[in-house]
Amino acid sequence: MSLGQGSLAGWPGVRYASKYNNISIKAKTIVGPLDRVKILFQASNPQFAKYTGSWFGVVTAMRDINRQSGLRGLFRGHSATLLRIFPYASIKFLAYEQFRSILIPSASYETPLRRLFSGASAGVTSVFITYPLEVIRVRLAFETKNESRPSSLKGICKTIYHEQPARVSTSAASTPLGAAVPVIPTPRTGIANFYRGFSSTLAGMLPYAGMSFLTHDTAGDWLRLPALAPYTTTPNPKNASAPPILKYWAELIAGGFAGLVSQTASYPLEVIRRRMQVGGAVGDGHRLGMAETAGKVWKERGWRGFFVGLGIGYFKVVPMAA
Repeated sequence: MSLGQGSLAGWPGVRYASKYNNISIKAKTIVGPLDRVKILFQASNPQFAKYTGSWFGVVTAMRDINRQSGLRGLFRGHSATLLRIFPYASIKFLAYEQFRSILIPSASYETPLRRLFSGASAGVTSVFITYPLEVIRVRLAFETKNESRPSSLKGICKTIYHEQPARVSTSAASTPLGAAVPVIPTPRTGIANFYRGFSSTLAGMLPYAGMSFLTHDTAGDWLRLPALAPYTTTPNPKNASAPPILKYWAELIAGGFAGLVSQTASYPLEVIRRRMQVGGAVGDGHRLGMAETAGKVWKERGWRGFFVGLGIGYFKVVPMAA
């Protein structure tokens, strides 16, 4: 199947993915410390939950991490982040062009709904393939001072793979006079553990990936309006009939705007996903469902709990999305 003619922002998918990879590495490294604090806040790490709710709390959390683990602690989990960039970006943009070429074979089929489904389908494809690296990243970032858990990338992979949620034996009621209740491990280990929270990820793909591409393309159309085009675009040197290419700063605006909208729309599901991803490291280790996780978040902090760390997300969204 050939690549679609109407690629994102008028650029071929392979070139766009390559540029995205290079920019994303730099951007993710710059915001790495903020990203770790955001994960600690979203996953309600007991040591850092008290700092949520203010930018002063973010600074205090970063100071505590630096004091405990040094500069490396601020970038804990960053190795898995970098490993995920290349396959994620390449798959997403290539898949977007493939889905777009199917759903939008010509300009007459161009509609916001078809753009939305093209973006959502590409997002689901890329996330499914790279999701295990996302779980590894979050688990590395979530761990703090507990030395009983391995801290290396290899070690955390082994831990996740062998995690077994526990359940109380049904025969416990017959134990004499308060005897210790036996705990029976349920045989649910292996690759499935690397997909904790994937259901909430799928639920969030429509508002996030779909809204991201929809908003980006729509913002690009606005910036190509005749009144703005002389200032925001340059002619396409390879195809004069193709849409003009946005200038770098205009692409930055379109990407940043798309990131803000998609981040806000999907953030509650992101918080739920984070809580599900660390489920093997807290409590009894059983796999939390979306409804159960949402209920816990609501019980702890009400509706504000679903937006913990959103300010950090806004701060980092422009360099990441653009």
